[in-house]
Amino acid sequence: MNSRQALGLVDRVYSEILGLIVDGEFTQGHKLPTEQALTARFDASRPTIREALSRLRADGIIATRQGSGTVVLKRPDPDLPRFTPLETISDIQRCYEFRIVTESGAAALAARMADEADLADLERRFRLLDAVLSEGGLGVQEDFDFHVAIAKASKNHFFVSVIVSMQTQVLFSMNLMRNLSMVKSAERRRLVQAEHEAVLQALKNRDPEAASAAMRAHLERARDRMFGT
Repeated sequence: MNSRQALGLVDRVYSEILGLIVDGEFTQGHKLPTEQALTARFDASRPTIREALSRLRADGIIATRQGSGTVVLKRPDPDLPRFTPLETISDIQRCYEFRIVTESGAAALAARMADEADLADLERRFRLLDAVLSEGGLGVQEDFDFHVAIAKASKNHFFVSVIVSMQTQVLFSMNLMRNLSMVKSAERRRLVQAEHEAVLQALKNRDPEAASAAMRAHLERARDRMFGT
């Protein structure tokens, strides 16, 4: 078996185990079956099972505890499979991790560097997003544009370049999150917009620490709403 075939088997086992966690067969807080049992169930070798479990561990979905075996830490949103293949979850999580670090830094710098034109543009973009959401739209592009405007307000073109270069991945995750929100309560959608407003207010107050904290909280909560806490 070549390396590509082996990777394909790991992807399959990873997706199938994750699917059983999402479906609730492997429940949060409970032990997974032993490696031997998983090997038999998924008709896969032990190295394949171990690699799939390693990926789930890296995603924070499971953890190995001494004396307790491997337990399920969290259950991703059960509606996720309606909008994205389960094998994309790792990449989406890595994207959020990167954005949390990068965009919280951009927000802190923007709080110091933004001029009045930047703040007016951010206010306009926030109101535009608000209007689109009020009309029942997803507002994905408007959401992305708001985040790019914060990067521009930092006056550091590297922040802008990084975020724009990730546009495909960021829009994908935003679209996924917005679709998940549409099948949840209106309160959840209002909560997301309140998080944007907290970032905007911190920028208007020219408070770097508050801006960074608000952006970090927004992105961490977005990740946790999707993947569980």
